[in-house]
Amino acid sequence: METLDKFDLAILEELQSDGRLTNAELAQRVGLSAAPCWRRVRALEEAGFITGYRAELNREKIGLGVLAFVRLDAQRNSGDVTRELEAAIRGIPEIVSCHYISGSGTFELQVVSRDLNHFSAFAREVLLNLPNVKDLHTSFSLGEVKSPSALPLSHLTTKSLATATRTRT
Repeated sequence: METLDKFDLAILEELQSDGRLTNAELAQRVGLSAAPCWRRVRALEEAGFITGYRAELNREKIGLGVLAFVRLDAQRNSGDVTRELEAAIRGIPEIVSCHYISGSGTFELQVVSRDLNHFSAFAREVLLNLPNVKDLHTSFSLGEVKSPSALPLSHLTTKSLATATRTRT
C-alpha cells in the first residue's frame, strides 16, 4: 500500500475519532460496503498506518493527578548505554511518553503519578537510578489544554490531489 485514497483517509479519520466502530458502521460512514471496508482496514493495519486500538482513560479519575514533564540528561550518548537507558524507560509504566529531544537534554519524558509526594519518591528511587542518567529537570502540568488526539490528515489529501493531478496531465 503506497498511496492512500479518499476512502483510506476517511477510514483513518473515522477510526481516530471512534476506534470502537463496527465494520458495518465504519463502512456506512465512509461510503463503502462492509467487505471492501474490512479489506481496506486490514490493509491499513498490515501496512502500518494503523498500529493499534485502545481506550483513552481519564488519568485523574483513575488517581493519577500529577503529570510531569521530565527532561533527562544522559552522561554519555553512545550506542550501548543509550540502548540500555531506552530499554529501562520502556519498562516503566509511569513513563507514558518519551522522546529524543534537540537542545539541552537527551530525552523528554511524560510521567504520571498519584501526587507530588509519590512523584518525588519515584524521581529519587527510579528516575535518578536509571542507567547513564546525569540530571533531571522537571516541570509540572498546571492544567491540560489539549490532550493527545487524532492526527491531522489534511496534508495527505492535498498531497494525494497534487499527485493525481500530475498523473492525469
